[in-house]
Amino acid sequence: MADKTSSTMTIEAPRPVIMAVIADFSAYPQWASGVRSAEILNTGPDGRAERVRFTIDAGVIKDSYVLGYTWQGDEQVRWNLVERGSAVSEMSGAYRLDQADDATKVTYELAVGLAIPMIGMLKRRAEKTIIDTALKGLRTRVQQTVGESGDCT
Repeated sequence: MADKTSSTMTIEAPRPVIMAVIADFSAYPQWASGVRSAEILNTGPDGRAERVRFTIDAGVIKDSYVLGYTWQGDEQVRWNLVERGSAVSEMSGAYRLDQADDATKVTYELAVGLAIPMIGMLKRRAEKTIIDTALKGLRTRVQQTVGESGDCT
């Protein structure tokens, strides 16, 4: 498996609110850059997705693949590629949420392997861009969700 790239951002909301946004796959096309669709294929006993088919259009990479999810309450979710696409040959990652007073420290880890060759430095830079864009999108979506509910506790 490829080396993981990670980044951390503090979001002004409690863990359950942030994890609810992460678990709302049908909304990903609205806030996750490059995601065209996210279809839940099956859910676990807790009602959260266990397998999700993604269709992405990230410029040079257009693909469809399935990720398997493992949830640990509102503290962490991990995923692995369970059905590869034509371009994405490996993927694993996680969101880790650590409560810090009225905010949450969100760490996003990602490792992606592509069927097409790519120089390691460029691949890590692309992963870093994906992670930073995802964290910013997540923060914006959480802020919208908190604003819609009028409360974040």
